[in-house]
Amino acid sequence: MTGGWFGLRRDVLRHDSDGDADRVTFIELFFDLVFVFALTQLSAYLYEHQDLLGALEGVIMVCALWWVWISTTWVTNWLDPEHLPVRSAVVALAFVAFVLSVSIAESFGDRAWAFAIAYVVLQLGRTAFLAWATWRHDRELAELVLRLLFWVGIGAVLWIAGALLPLPAQLPMWCAALVVDYVAASTGYRTPGLGRAPMERWDVTGTHIAERAALFVLIALGESFLVTGFAFVATETTPASVATMVSAFAAAAAMWWIYFDHGERMGSEAIARSKSPGRLARTAYTYVHLAVIAGIVLMSVADKEMLSHPDEPSLAASLAILGGPALFLTGTVLFRSVLERRWMPTQLAGIGALAAAGALAPFVPPVVLGVTATLVLVAVAAAESVVRLREGRRSGG
Repeated sequence: MTGGWFGLRRDVLRHDSDGDADRVTFIELFFDLVFVFALTQLSAYLYEHQDLLGALEGVIMVCALWWVWISTTWVTNWLDPEHLPVRSAVVALAFVAFVLSVSIAESFGDRAWAFAIAYVVLQLGRTAFLAWATWRHDRELAELVLRLLFWVGIGAVLWIAGALLPLPAQLPMWCAALVVDYVAASTGYRTPGLGRAPMERWDVTGTHIAERAALFVLIALGESFLVTGFAFVATETTPASVATMVSAFAAAAAMWWIYFDHGERMGSEAIARSKSPGRLARTAYTYVHLAVIAGIVLMSVADKEMLSHPDEPSLAASLAILGGPALFLTGTVLFRSVLERRWMPTQLAGIGALAAAGALAPFVPPVVLGVTATLVLVAVAAAESVVRLREGRRSGG
């Protein structure tokens, strides 16, 4: 649709007729590089603040980082980054995301204003650009974006207000801002005067969004290698530190296996088959994947704790060591449930085994507890492969 003074004249939308419409572009990977640093900063913050307040602050930051990233992924699912205006916008967003990342360490201190302003600029800027880019060429999508812009604006007020207030008020304000972001999306951005945007309008490319989410999982795993590797280099080489390093690598490999061996590729296929692809993508990727990423980040914190204090059990260390894998498995079992409409017994058993391992926490060193958690992940990965191979033989027979 054309006409009017507003809107980008050039059509920068992705089109199904394009041969590489589903392709993840290099500029999107460039944007992702910023989040490698962001996740290392988040892990460092959680390690330095192992208390209830630090945990709450960590939840706020991981939710904010994930929302920034997944929202941008939805935009590049609709817009083609091969076009110069979109590519330029992604570079600009990457710079603002970098500002957001360098503010993490003091996000609840001297740099709260920088974190809040960067977050708001990312949200408002990206949404306004999407409205401008689609107004002439897909008015239905543009009107959906107007609803989104309304709710982003409400959240922006809460973010800025929280940054200007002391910490006791900052926490609830930022929590409320995140609630606005997450709940507004789950209700279809119901807006006064415009109503609700039906999920049928959220037409997405399954292959693209599934690959983007998978790449972020790889980023999180890579961040865990960075955190663990730097922590190992900074400590004395002992049997405990070597065991922790080997265990960390084995855990990362097991998580890769659990996520990528079968479950990852199901996403694009399920979205392609779905009568409401936007609804399925929103549930499986916008929400469920948050648990997957948070679990991996928490495991990197646990690895650093085991390297720094291998013989000093603590409640915070035990929660990180067992909670990280449990959170990851919870995310993957929900992901598979959304896509396949069944609960994976191997992953449920793994969550149960990790809960049972909690009984050992007060009596064994953290490194022993960490190796136990890794063995659970390896067992889940192996069991899933066995189950999948058996099911394949039955269907082939």
